[in-house]
Amino acid sequence: MPDHPVPRQPARTEAQAGALPVVAVPPPAAPRRRRFGETLTARAVLVTCTVALVSVLVTAIVAVPLAIRGAERRDQEALAAQARLAAEVLRTRLDRGRTADEERLIRQLRSQGIDAYLIRGGTADRAGLPPRVVQRVGQGRNVSARRPVDGRRALVEGRALPGGNGVVLSRASSPGLWRQVLISLWLPLLAGLAAGVVAGLLLARRLARPIRVAATAAARLRAGDRAVRVPVEPPDEVADLAEALNGLAAALTTSEGRQREFLLSVSHELRTPLTAIRGYAEALADGVIEADGTAAAGRTMLAESQHLDRLIGDLLALARLEAADFPLEPAPVDLTRLAADAEPTWSGRCAAVGVSFRVESPDRPVPAYTDPGRIRQVVDGLLENALRVVPPGAPVVLAVRQTGADPAAGGVLEVRDGGPGLTDDDLAVAFERGALHERYRGVRKVGSGLGLALAAGLVRRLGGDITAGHAPEGGAAFTVRLPSDPYRIRTSA
Repeated sequence: MPDHPVPRQPARTEAQAGALPVVAVPPPAAPRRRRFGETLTARAVLVTCTVALVSVLVTAIVAVPLAIRGAERRDQEALAAQARLAAEVLRTRLDRGRTADEERLIRQLRSQGIDAYLIRGGTADRAGLPPRVVQRVGQGRNVSARRPVDGRRALVEGRALPGGNGVVLSRASSPGLWRQVLISLWLPLLAGLAAGVVAGLLLARRLARPIRVAATAAARLRAGDRAVRVPVEPPDEVADLAEALNGLAAALTTSEGRQREFLLSVSHELRTPLTAIRGYAEALADGVIEADGTAAAGRTMLAESQHLDRLIGDLLALARLEAADFPLEPAPVDLTRLAADAEPTWSGRCAAVGVSFRVESPDRPVPAYTDPGRIRQVVDGLLENALRVVPPGAPVVLAVRQTGADPAAGGVLEVRDGGPGLTDDDLAVAFERGALHERYRGVRKVGSGLGLALAAGLVRRLGGDITAGHAPEGGAAFTVRLPSDPYRIRTSA
């Protein structure tokens, strides 16, 4: 420290001391007015009613003709029974001329709506019957059909008797048969339609209830309630929706917790150089620092501002990393040459603090397809992290090798150190923003907490992958695998 008075440090409020920034939660949107026809319940009821109505109509279309044919068949069978009975009664009387028994039988049948025709010697006793019916009965053949009688469609039953005689009965088809059948069917059809409406209401309520529960849970999530959970119930689709919402709530809780920790870490890192710059600036403004200490104060302020500039640059790079316009200039790169170019810079920096630096690379080129500027940025960041924690006398190694026996498989860059290393738990979160910074702040020298996250994002954007592990030198090892295939480069987010 320069031998000038220590600058006055500004007082820190509770918010500056580490309180989280207040994030405004947007008020919940006003509930949208629902029209009846747009609700799931209304549409389910409408669909089930439509299905029920179609079913009723189809049933009516199929059942009514069947019912009518069944009624006509019963009438035909009843008329046939009457014809057989009349034939038996008149079998021995038709040859004697018109008798009182015939008259009495004809009147009795007429009272039942049945017309009786007597055929003697192949001739009907009165007009009205179709000639073909008379001819068939006169030829000794029975008749059972629907034929026009006296200009009206009627059921006809004829029974032949010996000697060209016979009896023919006819009954006019009932004009109101359709109406009678419909009257008998309307109650069952109406009951079916009502059952469809009730089933639609019950189904709609069953379907809409878990959706309403999920919508309520989503609204609470939007309002900031991360403790909300949706019960997982059948059917499978509803259970999948509930599990997805519960997973989203858990992910939001984890993400916001990490974001809170990250903001705390970044705010601390930003506050440290700002506090120093402000303190020295106030000391200069108050004239506390003498003229011979001005240059030292300026150098301190310059170093702190450079630290602040690097931190802001890392934040901006992280923010832009997934953007479509993030600049990348991929090209064929010899990783052996890249390591050789980095050696003079880092051997000098390591030697200045008593750390040994060496490069391990083959005697032949190790080709890869990547952005040389960005991958050098990754290497410099990893070496910077290693140099920060390695004690004097311990090594820092930059190694290069091929991914496999085939040169077209790509190459590997590895940064190893002899520092304190990382635990297995550390390795699991090594590339999360601020994770290691939060763990080791105050324990060992740490950076902004953004370097490893930025390196991981750059490597993945370049189509490679990065892993953290234990180094044989006793510290940490970071391995970067780069492709030789240009199509693996992510040119857009």
